[in-house]
Amino acid sequence: MTAQRYKILTLLTCIGMFLVLIVGVLVTNTESGRGCGNDWPLCNGKFVPAYTLESLVEYSHRAVSGLVGLLVGATFIATLLWRPARQKEPVWYASGALFFTFVQAALGAMAVVWPQSSAVLALHFGISLFAFTSTWLLYSYAKRMVSDRGDMVSVTAAGTDPLGRIPRSVYRLSLAILIYCYGVVYLGAYVRHTSSGGGCSGWPLCNGDVIPTFAGATGIVFAHRIAALIMLLFVVALVFFVRSRTGAVSETSKIANNALWLVVLQVLSGGLLSYTMDNHDVYVFTSLLHTIIIAALFSVICLLTLRTRHMSRI
Repeated sequence: MTAQRYKILTLLTCIGMFLVLIVGVLVTNTESGRGCGNDWPLCNGKFVPAYTLESLVEYSHRAVSGLVGLLVGATFIATLLWRPARQKEPVWYASGALFFTFVQAALGAMAVVWPQSSAVLALHFGISLFAFTSTWLLYSYAKRMVSDRGDMVSVTAAGTDPLGRIPRSVYRLSLAILIYCYGVVYLGAYVRHTSSGGGCSGWPLCNGDVIPTFAGATGIVFAHRIAALIMLLFVVALVFFVRSRTGAVSETSKIANNALWLVVLQVLSGGLLSYTMDNHDVYVFTSLLHTIIIAALFSVICLLTLRTRHMSRI
């Protein structure tokens, strides 16, 4: 297998895992999680289920997940066989993709056979996000490893910045924001699985109040909004901090700038969700948009964390 073919394989795997993420959101948004009853891997006791919207969406999710799982397995084997000598980075990414894909499938099966709480279902989305991010990081690595001739080029584990190695503090801050970002993602998934989105009408105010009551669904949604606002402030601070330590034109600054644009879009897409809440046909698509942006944001911050770790001082 050539380096170019390996890069294409990782790209296809990343796209496949992205589809799994999207179809999973569709299952939640269309309330199709029980579309196949309590049966798994069959659907209502049949290999080809009866045609209903719920069963079609749920069974499509299972089919896509199964096919992508095979693709992830093939990519894992290819990574072990064709990775550059002494390079552990791609193995970590491929192993993460395989592990989280397996955990995701196991949680999905358990959610069908034994109904789970909203807290556990929200965790299922977080695991799917880890699986997608792992495949995206592997594809990003494959791109860096391909030269203009399509051959493998050696990349040191440490990496370098145009201005030299960067302070360890940049990595620590990136890691802290990455962990916080996952908390925001989990809280958003919890809002979805508890059907609490209607707890706050209007945006940016909540039910016309700057600080509403914290009871029930209103408290859950408002907590998510505050967490998202803090996330925006954290990323702004991260951008200025990375620029001051590595320079405005460094690789790490460019990645941080991408994170800033994505977090702004994420906040705005959250406002769009509020305005389309009462129109279910439109809400399905705005919710998908919200999910796509947060998946991209989490992946970019994860990439920044890994790159700053590679380039940080020992």
